[in-house]
This record gives sequence, structure tokens and C-alpha cells, in this order.
Amino acid sequence: MKAKAHVYVSGNVQGVLFRSTTAQEARLLGVMGWVRNLPDGRVEAVFEGEKEAVQAIIEFCGRGPKWAKVTNVEVEWGPHTGSYRVFKTR
Repeated sequence: MKAKAHVYVSGNVQGVLFRSTTAQEARLLGVMGWVRNLPDGRVEAVFEGEKEAVQAIIEFCGRGPKWAKVTNVEVEWGPHTGSYRVFKTR
């Protein structure tokens, strides 16, 4: 089953390679979408793919790379659109 998740990650998540490691992990899992930094210090991402893979990348976001300190992960589930062909860092 395919799924889509719009995710906001809070904590010390900028300047700690969060976007690049999330993109690397997403590509390994076969997840499509994007990740970017927000002006308020959070990281925002959209993940699409097999539900198990999307859940796995969300779990990764809850940990982040070793330099990150994640305090909260907000997830909004939605219908899979199939509009992403790759995973990009914005």
C-alpha cells in the first residue's frame, strides 16, 4: 500500500546534516519527495512510497543523524499522489 506523509521535525535539526542524511536514507528506502529547512528552525519534508518505507523514514526523522537532537515530529498523512520521481533536498 502506498502512502504520503508531510512531516515537520523540531529540535536542533539545522546545521547538523539532517537534510542530507534524511535524503540519503529516503533514497535507500525507495521513498520519493523532498526535505528542506524552515526559517523557524524546523525541518519540513514530504515522503511518498510504500507505507512501510514511509514509516521507516519517519522513524529515522525521530532520531536524525548523531549530531541532531529531535524534540518533536509532527506527521500529517494524506493520499499518495505519485507526483514525485526522486527525493530532493531543497
